[in-house]
Amino acid sequence: MFVDQIKIHAKAGDGGDGSISFRREKFVPRGGPDGGDGGRGGDVVLRVDSNSDNLVGFYYEPIVKAQTGEDGHGKNCYGLSAKNKVLLVPPGTLVYRKIGSAGTSQESLMPGVTVIDFEPAAEPAVREKKSLFEREHDSLELIADLTTPGEEFVLCKGGRGGKGNMHFKSSTNRTPRQFTPGGTGEEGDFFLELRMIAEVGLVGYPNAGKSTLISKVSAAHPKVAPYPFTTLHPVIGVMEFPAPDYGRITVADIPGLIEGAHLGVGLGHEFLRHVVRCKLLVFVIDMAGSEGREPISDLATLREELKKYDAALAKRKWLVVANKMDLPAAEKNLKQFKARFKGRKVIPISADTGEGLEKLRAELKSIVREKTAAE
Repeated sequence: MFVDQIKIHAKAGDGGDGSISFRREKFVPRGGPDGGDGGRGGDVVLRVDSNSDNLVGFYYEPIVKAQTGEDGHGKNCYGLSAKNKVLLVPPGTLVYRKIGSAGTSQESLMPGVTVIDFEPAAEPAVREKKSLFEREHDSLELIADLTTPGEEFVLCKGGRGGKGNMHFKSSTNRTPRQFTPGGTGEEGDFFLELRMIAEVGLVGYPNAGKSTLISKVSAAHPKVAPYPFTTLHPVIGVMEFPAPDYGRITVADIPGLIEGAHLGVGLGHEFLRHVVRCKLLVFVIDMAGSEGREPISDLATLREELKKYDAALAKRKWLVVANKMDLPAAEKNLKQFKARFKGRKVIPISADTGEGLEKLRAELKSIVREKTAAE
């Protein structure tokens, strides 16, 4: 299961109560107050884990609670502070807080909830689907962007421990029976959204060969099959280079886009968030037109869908990979394609046979390093 958006309810631990106690020992009359303080409640902490790649753990534990601190004891003994509740999240996790949240229900925490607007949409007549995250987006505020492995963020702070009666002793109050209860731990509703961190993002129609390509240039092993939408969730691959470079580039393969994705057609724009951080977008085009489409039209449609999702993506640096050059009609289509997009870098390859892959690897390394140096 792949989960990249989820709503959770987090509750930090309450502090332990202070103690009311008096010293009772032989030969020590009127020993005075000796009630200890309560322990601190546990925090709810998010920690970035490089071995994690999605938020599925929260699907099975959408309500998260830290432990309560121990109450104080006599003989000036403090209560034990509770351990923090540490939750592992993948790099690239955005954390949103729901403004004014005051509790939640189990039903509202379930991920993947989709509602359908039954009002007729503009042409094409497709009813737009909205996720739970999109519906509540206006009531959310971004509080953290966790990108570095090992980075920690305190989502909810635990309550402070209460004070024992030893703190209330004075010259006029020799036997205080006052204490303070433990503080209440913070709690609230939060949305977690994963935006995978990759330097190169592969964008294309279903069956354009993106999964085959990433399996050939990296150690990733996505599902490859001769039917549309084989890839149902993003896949990250690492492209490594031998000596003397010893460099590496991360590549993201997202499920295919089709025309009308912004209206929810196919898998819609569901996974485009995972290329928002990419430095370079690679449009993988079926240059042979093996699915009955036109390569020129494919690129135009893909560019338009990116623009409708996020105008900034349309301005991102990009290049074209002309795939399936081993099939008939590919050479003819490539000439027409280059004539239409003069000056645009087009790299012909065949992901199936391996033709042109070394040139593509070198080109990606050059562009990514240039972008990194510019930053």
